[in-house]
Amino acid sequence: MSATAKKSTTVEVSVISAQLLEMYTAMVRIREFENRMTELFLAGKLPGFLHPYIGEEAVAVGVMAALRDDDYITSTHRGHGHLLAKGGDPKLMMAELFGRATGYCGGKGGSMHIADPDLGILGANGIVGAGLPLAAGAALACQYRHTDAVAACFFGDGGSNRGTFHEALNLAALWKLPVVYVCENNHFGEWSRQDQQAAVCDIAGRGTALGVPGVAVDGNDVEAVYAAAEQAVARARRGEGPSLIECKTWRHGPHSIGEPLFYRDEATHQTWLEKDPLPRCAAVILDRGAGSQEDLDRITAEAQAEMLAAAEFGEAGPLPDVADLTADVYSG
Repeated sequence: MSATAKKSTTVEVSVISAQLLEMYTAMVRIREFENRMTELFLAGKLPGFLHPYIGEEAVAVGVMAALRDDDYITSTHRGHGHLLAKGGDPKLMMAELFGRATGYCGGKGGSMHIADPDLGILGANGIVGAGLPLAAGAALACQYRHTDAVAACFFGDGGSNRGTFHEALNLAALWKLPVVYVCENNHFGEWSRQDQQAAVCDIAGRGTALGVPGVAVDGNDVEAVYAAAEQAVARARRGEGPSLIECKTWRHGPHSIGEPLFYRDEATHQTWLEKDPLPRCAAVILDRGAGSQEDLDRITAEAQAEMLAAAEFGEAGPLPDVADLTADVYSG
């Protein structure tokens, strides 16, 4: 990659059949988790605000396929897909959504603050763009410890307009930190179209002035995402510094469950639905003979059963005790 942003028009790396099935399985698990979560929220069983990841699954799965268990990630308010793809337990995630003591954060964090440091998941984040400097810090720790682990940072097109984006990329470039910045460009910052809030909508080129190579890929093509991530991660492990990947994608639903969609053009929406990453990957699997329709049906059924069990686990957990109100809040 050069320091000039490039558009990926072809998939440079075609994954083997077994890996493609694993990627498809991971995307289906994310989709079914979000489907179950949506049903529970609309039934009045989940508190707070929930931001579905439906439609963007190929980004999380493609990037995570290029990472190792000892690598780190920072996430966003729309982070369930990232956490599941990194190995997060859906039962503990559901319990956190229910606000139960059995959840990842004891029911205190909720949807936007799930974290599991043991898995390298440094947290979803309710603050737009907050994960950018956190990822730089994690990458600095990897560099300081002389490991070849890397950090991957997920952020949205809205986050790219915040000062944290420029500050984090500048430090990462200056210190050649092993970090991969992944922009999930779904073309909307909440209700605002990207072209109404950004002078330049192609985010991949924003690192050029800092010498950070950038590439734009089809974010609904899991192989294209994986190909870009594999190159960026390898570059980071070699000590060559950060990379920027812009994944152009589309969220199928609202910014958060229950919000109106008056701002979205229906014709454009339908065009994007035809690019849904799940049936798209399924078609590739069938075309290459990497799996049968029976395999795909089994994967979906197993994911549905898994997420139903996760929801039952989450709902059955106890609420946090008032005596634990300040636990994990203060450091002594």
